[in-house]
Amino acid sequence: MPTYARLPVTFTKGQGAWLWDQHEQRYLDALAGISVCNLGHAHPAIHRAICAQSEKLLHTSNLYGNALQEQLADVLTAASGMDNVFFSNSGAEANEAAIKIARKYGHQQGIDKPAILVMEKSFHGRTMATLSATGNAKIQQGFAPLLDGFVRVPFNDIAAIEQALQNNPAIVAILLEPIQGEGGINIPAVDYLDKIRLLCDKHQLLMMLDEIQSGMGRTGHLFAFQHSHIVPDVFTLAKALGNGVPIGACLARGNAADILTAGTHGSTFGGNLLACSAALAVMTTLQDENLIATATHKGAAICDGLKQRLQGHPQVKEIRHLGLMIGVELHTPCAELVKIALAKHLLINVTSDSVIRLLPPLIIDASQIDLLVDTLFKTIQEWH
Repeated sequence: MPTYARLPVTFTKGQGAWLWDQHEQRYLDALAGISVCNLGHAHPAIHRAICAQSEKLLHTSNLYGNALQEQLADVLTAASGMDNVFFSNSGAEANEAAIKIARKYGHQQGIDKPAILVMEKSFHGRTMATLSATGNAKIQQGFAPLLDGFVRVPFNDIAAIEQALQNNPAIVAILLEPIQGEGGINIPAVDYLDKIRLLCDKHQLLMMLDEIQSGMGRTGHLFAFQHSHIVPDVFTLAKALGNGVPIGACLARGNAADILTAGTHGSTFGGNLLACSAALAVMTTLQDENLIATATHKGAAICDGLKQRLQGHPQVKEIRHLGLMIGVELHTPCAELVKIALAKHLLINVTSDSVIRLLPPLIIDASQIDLLVDTLFKTIQEWH
């Protein structure tokens, strides 16, 4: 089905931050499969893990024990301060699990129609529940009736949250992205999550974070919430957790960790042996190679280079980033930049109509950063 307006290129192999098309032309990947291949392409540790596991066993179902799933759960909970994990196949499914946790939590509090507070310009997925939670009318169009039970406020506005909580006593949870990705790389105030944590504690709400795009080292910490002084009650992962092998995770702690019980949720493929072997290799590599710390200075190098080259450019409104989650906001819609950059063998993305989104792999090196900056500068110059 034509659900994607695909670009006129097909890639056949990759290595690190490079991709090659069917004509053996090389491209610099500054998108990493939309924040999926944080370790780059064809990483040897991922290759070894997948090959080794494929020779043993791929899948048995969640009716039986799964040692790799248990190991991965141990690693993730130890790294995050959470208590347990539900494994899925994607980010949308991980967010579905979080939504079900919130609703069941609300029913346990005696609330017949529990509501979840969500943010404008958010993106949580394209299933019916996650689409309903998403703050983007354009992608919701044509899919009404959406699910009830979501109350929306502006992102990065604590006063709006406080007002919504006064007006809606049925709110049982707050769901948000620490940094909005699809919404345009929107980075909130440094104390925003801390203040939401206080409000959740005060009103006995679940604080639920969608780390599907911001997690796995992209922002300079393993999880973006670790830039703050809080731990959420629930948070979700996917994308870079498997570096291209589909896997999602919904992590919970405290009261939230005990809500989903046998028979209340499930997944046939979720956390199968192959996916968990890849995710364990990702976690080991991120920690052993100290790649997470490098995201901070690499992101700064890209942004500093772009600011220097684009200083005074009439189309550039703002350049913002946290680690290697980078947005270059222009004054006018700029979707055509993607094809101009592609012709220059650079892979980028435009989101929220006018924001160039850069999500390069964490393994990008200094020469590739220079090439990225130079090529993107020339792309913008050619466009306007």
